[in-house]
Amino acid sequence: MPPIVSVVGKSKSGKTTIIEKLIQELKSRGYRVATIKHVPQGVNFDEAGKDSWRHIQAGSEAIAIGSPDKIVMIKPVAQDATLDEVACLLGEDYDIVLAEGFKQGNAPKIEVHRKDAGSLLRDIKKLIGIVTDEPLETKARQFSSDDVKAIANLLEKGFIKPQKERISLHVNHIPITLTTFPKQIISNVLLAMVSCLKGAGEIKSLQVFLKRE
Repeated sequence: MPPIVSVVGKSKSGKTTIIEKLIQELKSRGYRVATIKHVPQGVNFDEAGKDSWRHIQAGSEAIAIGSPDKIVMIKPVAQDATLDEVACLLGEDYDIVLAEGFKQGNAPKIEVHRKDAGSLLRDIKKLIGIVTDEPLETKARQFSSDDVKAIANLLEKGFIKPQKERISLHVNHIPITLTTFPKQIISNVLLAMVSCLKGAGEIKSLQVFLKRE
C-alpha cells in the first residue's frame, strides 16, 4: 500500500487548502498523489430511481460507474470504513495518499492549526508536524502555511522515497506488516516465477490475488 499521511485539524482550519497546495507541489516533483476525504455525517452519491441506485437496491455489493472522463465507485458499508479499508480500494499505483480527516486513525498526521480556532486537537497519535499561524510549545515540527515546500520535503524524505519500491500483503482484507526478510523472500519468489511466464515482459509492478473457500 502507498504511504498514507492524514491532514487533520478543527473545522475551517484550512486542511483542504494545505492538501491542495501539497498535491500541486508533489505533482510538480513528478509524484502520483491520491486523496481520501472523510465525511462524518455521511453522503449520498446514488439518487433514488437512478440505475446505480437500482443496482444497489437489488443487492449489488458494489457498483463502478464509468464515463469518458471519470470512474466513480459506490460500495455500501455497514459501518464507517477505516482509512486502510478505503485506501485499499484506491489500489497501489500512487506514490502517496493524503487523507483529510481520520484523526483517530493509525496513519501519521499533520495537524493544521489556527490561532483563532483555540487549542490543538487532543490525543492525536503519530503527529509528525503542525501547520500553524502562531508559535507553539510542542515537540512536533512546526510549519507556516506558506512553507509548502518544507512540508513536501518532509513527506518526500520520510514517506515517498523510503517506499519507492515496496511490496504489500493483505490477508482477509487486512494489511500485514512485513519486515525486510519476508519482503525479500516474497519479492524474489514472485519475480522468479512470473518472469518465466510467456508474455510477462519487463515487470514494473505485479498484482496477485488469491481467493480460497
